[in-house]
Amino acid sequence: MIKEKLNALNIPSPLEIGGKRVTTAQEWEDIRPQVLKTMLECEYGYIPDEPEEVSFRVIEEDKRFCASKATFLKLEITSKVYGSEFTFPVSYVYPSKGEKIKTFVHINFRPEVPDKYMPTEEIIDNGFACASFCYKDVTSDDGDFSNGLAGIIYNNSQRTAYSCGKIAMWAWAAMRVMDFLQTRQEVDKDNICVAGHSRLGKTALLTAAVDERYAAAHSNCSGCSGDSLNRGKVEGNETIGDIIDRFEYWFCENYKSYYGRDNDTLFDQHFMHALIAPRRVHVASAQEDIWAGPHLQILCCAAASEVYELYGKKGFVCEDDDYLSAGKYLNDGEIGFCYRKGTHYFCREDWHGLFDFMNK
Repeated sequence: MIKEKLNALNIPSPLEIGGKRVTTAQEWEDIRPQVLKTMLECEYGYIPDEPEEVSFRVIEEDKRFCASKATFLKLEITSKVYGSEFTFPVSYVYPSKGEKIKTFVHINFRPEVPDKYMPTEEIIDNGFACASFCYKDVTSDDGDFSNGLAGIIYNNSQRTAYSCGKIAMWAWAAMRVMDFLQTRQEVDKDNICVAGHSRLGKTALLTAAVDERYAAAHSNCSGCSGDSLNRGKVEGNETIGDIIDRFEYWFCENYKSYYGRDNDTLFDQHFMHALIAPRRVHVASAQEDIWAGPHLQILCCAAASEVYELYGKKGFVCEDDDYLSAGKYLNDGEIGFCYRKGTHYFCREDWHGLFDFMNK
């Protein structure tokens, strides 16, 4: 069923981006930079430069957090970039006992710990650590490119076709959190997953595609221009035109050229999953989140499987009977998918599906 649905959409393959289909993992590695360049130039814009220097300062510590099951740190990350210093706050909670701890980097809408999208005590009780930051502490979620990191990058200059949008800036910040986690003895450096919901799920995918230190990405209900295919949309699904009308500043200027051309892009969103291969991708989808297009989220996972197969790995594993069956964890491959009842939200059920995936 899934294969037939994909064939009917006639989506482009990342394996053919150079005009000739690649058939080995090494050939994919050779063209992967070109695929990434395509996604950056067509959609998100180039990621800001890596900083010349990065430093970390702990400003608060609580070793009795979550009934003494965890330690809480509040810190500031300062980067020297484009001749200026940029600082943003990060929260980090890790279990008081244990080592080689699998860790999440949660790009969140708010700075609070815990948060309605982040059940911190459950994360700790399931054996994970979590670093989080509020995306608006990096730069505002609007068309103002004069504040925060955006102000340093642009410094009153005009955006060009491939210049970064806000999503790329939030992804850059998640990479700086990874810099911090590399200094932590308790962290399992081979099992760090970046996670986000909606626009920040798009950010999580971009982060992991660019920063190969991340072992996995979790995209929660990110939909259009994130974890949902452009092609095959039906009434009620968000289109590229819809998202550009409201949030063009998330993307590069060149993305506007695809306005109204969902079925005619050089790429499709499974390219993002493919860029993370052979590392792991997890997607959460909600039955009533029609705007995100659940049928296209699951097909996006399936479409990226061909790249994982070049590495001798299973990509997305789904029996036809499980296609959009609410309440099931489809986590047997390197691409996992959880589909639940309910609406657009980052709920505990999504987190538990992610726990299951990370423990496979």
